[in-house]
Amino acid sequence: MNNLFARRDMLKMLGAGLGTLGLANVLGGEDAPKAASGRIDPLAPKPGHFKPRAKRLIHLFMNGGPSQVDTFDPKPALTKYAGQRPPGANLNTERRTFNLFPSPFAFKKRGKSGIEISDLFPKVSECADDLCVIRSMHTDIPNHEPGLLMMCSGSSLPIRPAYGSWLLYGLGSENRNLPGFVVLCPGRPAVVGPQLWGNSFLPGIYQGCHVVNKDLKPSNVIPHLNNPALPPAAQREQLDLLQAMNEQHLAARVGDPALEARIQSMEMAFRMQVEAQDVFDVSKESQATRDMYGKGDFNDGCILARRLVERGVRVVQLYYDAKENWDSHESTEHHAGCARRVDQPIAALLKDLKSRGLLEDTLVLWGGEFGRTPTAEGQSTGRDHNHYGFSVWLAGGGVKGGMTYGATDEFGFTAVENRMHVHDLHATMLHLMGLDHEKLTYRYSGRDFRLTDVQGKVAHAIIA
Repeated sequence: MNNLFARRDMLKMLGAGLGTLGLANVLGGEDAPKAASGRIDPLAPKPGHFKPRAKRLIHLFMNGGPSQVDTFDPKPALTKYAGQRPPGANLNTERRTFNLFPSPFAFKKRGKSGIEISDLFPKVSECADDLCVIRSMHTDIPNHEPGLLMMCSGSSLPIRPAYGSWLLYGLGSENRNLPGFVVLCPGRPAVVGPQLWGNSFLPGIYQGCHVVNKDLKPSNVIPHLNNPALPPAAQREQLDLLQAMNEQHLAARVGDPALEARIQSMEMAFRMQVEAQDVFDVSKESQATRDMYGKGDFNDGCILARRLVERGVRVVQLYYDAKENWDSHESTEHHAGCARRVDQPIAALLKDLKSRGLLEDTLVLWGGEFGRTPTAEGQSTGRDHNHYGFSVWLAGGGVKGGMTYGATDEFGFTAVENRMHVHDLHATMLHLMGLDHEKLTYRYSGRDFRLTDVQGKVAHAIIA
């Protein structure tokens, strides 16, 4: 084919947008945001609506639902009225509950700010002055599926893009050799699954990339990434030819999102060979750093979260586990095991980000899809799901540290002060990332969609 005309000329003639772009990025760095065909790189960094406070986001997702009254929302009234059932307990949750059950975990004032945090999190408590604890969260439905979907996509139904896809669509990525939205989970979540990081009607390139952070081995963390038969230069030639044919095929089928996504994902896969194995190799960390984070899948996930964001990945979502392991229906003591697993690595992540100067422009979110009831479930010491009031916390990324925001009632049933719906949380997250949630829209099926739908208010009081 080179005897007829130069390969690059052929690509231009056939409109090989991303093929030429991939070659330009490999050879010429970040100075080629457009292909020869004029097509814009969908992952190129984009300016927000205003100056951002945060450039990247890490979501520590405690799927299953941590209890607010056992972690970050102390309620002395539970001890005073233990065993009783006030009228406020007669709220519809998933299962039948009985009487008020006080937390078996002691709360103490932590840090200079004096935020009260339970003994479940002794190491995270050392970072209290960096935390903004939101005690007035609420959501719509007390079931895992709609709760998880709402927290991840702003909808209780599996029909909307994940917030990570929205952020990638609005801001692009600062690293062309890695996915801009990475999801770390040691398997497929037992509830919902890939729709939690799906792109829905947004272009396919904005979908989250699921990485199994279990028994990590850099060579197989993403299956079939390397071509054992061809060197990179030969792969590049082969891919350019394939992309040229794909582009010709696409030209006759304008508006085919599946084909467009396939073209873009093939380019991403080729470029990932350069950097993916390196970023997922946690053995390159010093022994002191490994010791600080500790051992375990979630521990390695926290290290990976830091390694990914420092390389320009826009969004990292780290799941507690593939199962809903904070779902403590039988015993509140089950929370103690969950907390022991995450306390050390979360504290290490916050301290590590801070020591590297990354925390100030990295927004960290901790929390589940809802909370739990202040009453016991049945005759057990467990707690049922509670969507009326629960806690999450934010750190870094332009939020005020060492503060609490909002409140639930005296027992912890319902958010009553500075109530913050998940839509409000998403609006605030987008604001901190430099995006106006009302302007970040995508036209689909005859209307403009957005992450917060027709709701959402920014919580300006928590912004530094």
